[in-house]
Amino acid sequence: MVRGLALGFVLLLVVSAGACGGPSGQVAGSTPGSTNLTQAPARTATSPPTASPTPLPTATPPSVGALIQLIDAGKLNDHLMALTSVVSRDVHHPGHAKALAYLKEQLGAMGLQVESYRNVYQGIPLESLLVTVDPLNAPPTAGWVMICAHYDSISNRSPGWNASTSAAPGADDNGTGTAALLEYARILSQNRASLTHRIVLAFFDGEELFFKGSGAYVSSLAKPYPYSAVINIDMVGFNPITDRLDLIWYTNGSAGLRDRVAAANDRYGIGIAPLNAQFAGDGNTILDAAPFGLAGMPAVALVQRYGENDATFPGNYTFHTVNDTAANVSNRRLWLKAAKLTLAAALDLATGN
Repeated sequence: MVRGLALGFVLLLVVSAGACGGPSGQVAGSTPGSTNLTQAPARTATSPPTASPTPLPTATPPSVGALIQLIDAGKLNDHLMALTSVVSRDVHHPGHAKALAYLKEQLGAMGLQVESYRNVYQGIPLESLLVTVDPLNAPPTAGWVMICAHYDSISNRSPGWNASTSAAPGADDNGTGTAALLEYARILSQNRASLTHRIVLAFFDGEELFFKGSGAYVSSLAKPYPYSAVINIDMVGFNPITDRLDLIWYTNGSAGLRDRVAAANDRYGIGIAPLNAQFAGDGNTILDAAPFGLAGMPAVALVQRYGENDATFPGNYTFHTVNDTAANVSNRRLWLKAAKLTLAAALDLATGN
C-alpha cells in the first residue's frame, strides 16, 4: 500500500499511466504450463435406448456461502511463508523474481488461464499476472468482476534501506492479499459451474511505486470497460484490538459496490466489525483500486486502517519496514474474514445472485 498523494496527482497518474508502459505494456501469451480448463466430453450411448431415458439429476453448484468456507487458513499461511521467504519482493531485489516464479508455479498447477501484463516504469520492468476464470456452462458476458492485490513489497521506512539488498518481507503489505488471491484461484478453478460471469484475479506489480502496474493496465483497456466491479484486498492481517477493516471508495460511481460489500458482510455472517466506509477522494489512501475507480469503473478496497491510533486500531508501524514479517500478522482471524468477504462480494456479482 502507498499513501499520501493529492487527488490531482492521482488523476494525473491515471491519465498518464499509459506512458509508463509504452509499447511493452501489452498482454503476453499464457505462461508456460498454464492451460484452459475444458469441459469433460459428453457420454455416448453404447446401444439405442428402448424408451425415453430418465434424466440424470443435475448437481447443484455450491452456494456463495459454501464456497467462502472453502478458504483454508492453513493454505493462506503456507503461501504467506513462501512469499516472505524470498527476503524481499521489491522490484529492485532478486527476491522479486523468485516470488513471481512461485506465483506462476502455483497458478500453473491449477490449470488456469494465466497471462502476463508487462510494462516499464523508469526503466524498471514490471510484470503483473492476470488469471481468467470463466463460467463452465456459459460463455463469458459483459460485466467481468476483478479481485486484485499487489505482490511487490518495500521497506523504505527502515533506516539505511537499500532497495536492492534490504529485506522487505511485506507479510501484511501485501502478502496477506496475495495469499488470498491464490486461495481464490484454487477454489474457483474447481467450481466454475457456479459462475455466470468472468472473474479475473489480478496479481499487480509496482503498487509500491504508486500503482504503476494497475495504472498502466487501466490505461490499456478499451471503452466500454469490461469490468463491472473491482475489489482490492491489501493489508488485512494486523489489528490486535478489533476485527476492523476500512472499505475504501473513490467516486460516487463506486457507492453501489461499496454497499454490496457491506451487505455481504452481514448476509454471510462474516463479522468484520467495525467495517468503516471511507471516501478517499482526497487521495490519502491510494491502492490498486484507485486507477479503476477514478477511470469510472466501480472499485473498492478492503484494507486495515494504518497510521493514527484510535480505540479500534493501535497503528501498524511495521508496514514498509523490515519488521513486516509473518510473526507480526497479528490477527489471523481478521485475515480470514477479509478473504471471505472479498470472495463473497465478488461471487455475489459473478454468480448472478
